Amino acid sequence: MKITDTSDLWWKSAVIYCLDVETYMDDNDDGIGDFAGLARRIDYLADLGVTCLWLMPFYPSPDRDDGYDITDFYGIDPRLGNHGDFVEVLRTANDRGMRVIIDLVVNHTSDKHPWFVSARRSRTSEYRDFYVWRDDVPAREQAPVFPGEETSVWEYDERTEQYFQHCFYAHQPDLNVENPRVRDEIAKTIGFWLALGVSGFRIDAVPFLIEPPDGVDLGDPHELLRDIKRFLQRRRGDAALLGEVNLPFAEQRDYFGSEGGGELDLQFDFVSMQALYLSLARNDPAPLITALQARPEIPDEAGWANFVRNHDELTLDKLTDAEREEVFETFAPDESQRVYGRGITRRLPPMLDGDPRRIRMVYSLMFSLPGTPVLFYGEEIGMGENPDISGRGSVRTPMQWSNAKNGGFSHAAPGRLVAPIPGDGYSPEHVNVQKQRNEDGSLLQFIRHLATRYRASAEIGWGELSILDHDAEGVLAHTVSSEIGTMLAAHNFTPVPVTLRLDLGTVDDGTVLLDLHGPDRISLEPGGRCDLELAPYGFRWLRVCPPGDTRIA
Repeated sequence: MKITDTSDLWWKSAVIYCLDVETYMDDNDDGIGDFAGLARRIDYLADLGVTCLWLMPFYPSPDRDDGYDITDFYGIDPRLGNHGDFVEVLRTANDRGMRVIIDLVVNHTSDKHPWFVSARRSRTSEYRDFYVWRDDVPAREQAPVFPGEETSVWEYDERTEQYFQHCFYAHQPDLNVENPRVRDEIAKTIGFWLALGVSGFRIDAVPFLIEPPDGVDLGDPHELLRDIKRFLQRRRGDAALLGEVNLPFAEQRDYFGSEGGGELDLQFDFVSMQALYLSLARNDPAPLITALQARPEIPDEAGWANFVRNHDELTLDKLTDAEREEVFETFAPDESQRVYGRGITRRLPPMLDGDPRRIRMVYSLMFSLPGTPVLFYGEEIGMGENPDISGRGSVRTPMQWSNAKNGGFSHAAPGRLVAPIPGDGYSPEHVNVQKQRNEDGSLLQFIRHLATRYRASAEIGWGELSILDHDAEGVLAHTVSSEIGTMLAAHNFTPVPVTLRLDLGTVDDGTVLLDLHGPDRISLEPGGRCDLELAPYGFRWLRVCPPGDTRIA
């Protein structure tokens, strides 16, 4: 597929920014972020280079799982505003050239959802079959997603004397996707939000969504994803599906669909993300290289979503036990920094001891890999976690806008904030937007620069990856090539300077390398060879420019 055919494939070169409305900006000073506050920050996001907002759940909810326990798929949490406020955010974002995608969380509901309230009243309820019920727990029960917090995926309901299934928390009963009425409700939910103007959905826990109830044969479970995709295309041809599929590559490939796609448009690359942290722990890119080379071929219209951190724990479940322990010992030496036996509850800067060289190297790498970069709010300024909050909540603290009261997030009393703000070296006094916005060399300026360079290098989102051979230790060198051209990137994982000898193969006479982060212009030797110097934890982006290439650095 030609890069010029991009009108409906915007996600191939997007810069996605994930935020939780309740922790982003408080407009009415009640201590909780809201849509009116977010609308005031759209210009900031546009200036950062964001082209797509991903809004975490904002639906009515008891909020026992950060809003993922939903009581109304069509509603707005009244603490955050109303549908008018939501549409105003959409309008403002669209005016600034940004699309908006939202979380689609339809593998379960809250136990306070009217459907479930009715379902557990009686076995004859019209909503009984919206959920999965059994007289007895299956002999081969799957492991709970949250070990230590849940001991089973089945919960006994005394009133109706049956067990209901919950792959996540007991207060989140699983929907029965075998039921055509449930599928109709999923389609109606999608259609409703598309009609309001969203550009797609991030689908939560996709494998759990399409997995049929125990003992039920649905044939190909992927048909549900294909149905969702077909419905999406009928309602809005350019809408996208970003899927959370934390599986090995061999299984993950199936979620893109057959040869031409037809299911998810983007998937998070969990395997490479986890390998990145093993590489950082070892100062050796070898684990990451192995993961990147194992990426399966995917449809031309599909893509990988590259990320450093998301809103959950930093999961390491795809590493071996020994590898996971190695990362734990390096980046989460305190047991309180670990959760579920598989994850870390920290943000990147504290894990790297605040070393600006390593932090910048990691984000440079993320933006340079084939795929679509995804930022979690606060990453652009180097926010840290709040160690006083246990579990996943430690990285879900209010956005730090200034060194004013509550970090400029709200004028409410600190005790009324939706979550307490860090008080250590990563507090708003030290880390905030206002300080970094006009500060040369700040992380915020750097991330803005990366977004600009990424957007000007279409080959990154559309191209093919090649890992380059060289004799320097601790360096990942790769190219991303497409019909529009080639970009070369090199990243030093070590604390010592290195010089590597690269061979790009046959190139046209007069081909040069243009530095995308500086003024350098490197002439290639015959045969496409060159020497490249990298500082400790240094990196380079170089555009391969043959004679006649009119693109500028």
